[in-house]
Amino acid sequence: MNSILKRRSIRKYKDIKVSDEFVEDLLRAAMAAPSAGNEQPWEFVVLRDKEVMKRITEIHPYSKMLLNSDVAIVICGDEEKEVFKGYWVQDCSAATENILLAAQDMGLGAVWLGVYPIADRVEKIKELLGLPDNVIPLSIVPVGYPDEEKTPADRFDKTRIHLNRW
Repeated sequence: MNSILKRRSIRKYKDIKVSDEFVEDLLRAAMAAPSAGNEQPWEFVVLRDKEVMKRITEIHPYSKMLLNSDVAIVICGDEEKEVFKGYWVQDCSAATENILLAAQDMGLGAVWLGVYPIADRVEKIKELLGLPDNVIPLSIVPVGYPDEEKTPADRFDKTRIHLNRW
């Protein structure tokens, strides 16, 4: 519960390298996510190339933090791995959230940048990263050591809870 309740979107990072071992741990957490029929339709592109990250900022209007993150992970869904069509979005969303929670637990900062379903973003990111036709980028998660502190936000709202019926 601690990592869940303390997790915040971190957009400022220190100039410190995130180890390859930490990146592997984040990917291990992503792949531990549940998926429909255990299909695991995800694919991941790990970005460390600053020129590629800079190009993404020209495509995605809310991605400027990529310019100072050490690493970013692009979470993609492979439609060819699906038996239950359309569930790749939920599966890859669960993988994205697992990365965010693992980053928090590891003392790292991260933020979810949505790519899908914005068609222009999807197509330009696919082209930039050379993704096959059947692979769709869902999100990008910049990761780094936090250079900002945010207090936990209590978003619990009893008015959003309905018992048995609306």
